[in-house]
Amino acid sequence: MIVLRTKEVDFDVTYINLREKPDWFLKISPHGKVPVLNVDDDVLFESNAIAEFLEEVVAPHLHPKDPIKRARNRAWTDFVPDFSKGLSAAYRRETVAEMEAGRPDAEKVLGKLEDAIKAERGNDGPYFNGDTLCLVDAAYAPFFQRFMITEEILNTGLLDGFPLVKAWCEALLASELVTGSVADSFVPEFKASMKRYGYHIGNLFKQEAVAAE
Repeated sequence: MIVLRTKEVDFDVTYINLREKPDWFLKISPHGKVPVLNVDDDVLFESNAIAEFLEEVVAPHLHPKDPIKRARNRAWTDFVPDFSKGLSAAYRRETVAEMEAGRPDAEKVLGKLEDAIKAERGNDGPYFNGDTLCLVDAAYAPFFQRFMITEEILNTGLLDGFPLVKAWCEALLASELVTGSVADSFVPEFKASMKRYGYHIGNLFKQEAVAAE
């Protein structure tokens, strides 16, 4: 929804329970994943495909005008699955020992992003390409949102070693285009999912809830 909001497109949202996916959703989402975008009688699926479609048909354009920079932006968007896997290794684990063992994986992907920002931007940001949100920002923001919820309790300090990434993350999470792209129930539902998976952070969320009672 970040791209839709950035482009100021009028749209309606239907949230679904991914643990109990309705039949109508499975019929339009071949992979059973969100998001999907209904455009008149056509349905698009997969985040990158939807973002690229919107980029083609709706102004303002969020990709760089220069074809080389545009291609490199797409390459960094393609890195998102590796980034997600690496970052998750530092908090989506059942024990503290497993989380500590996964920290080098997180540091590796964060280091790649630090180098990318340094090489690609050539300005003070605060976003990936500069002072306006782009498709790379929209692709990474959801993963930073989730990580920073856990960081409030874990205090790993992971981002401290990557100042450009840290500043980028802070800028994204300070943007209403990003924070307004999730449901009001996003944070409690995310915490509940961490509990269901049996992750260590889920247990900490349980303790947090008890302490708040």
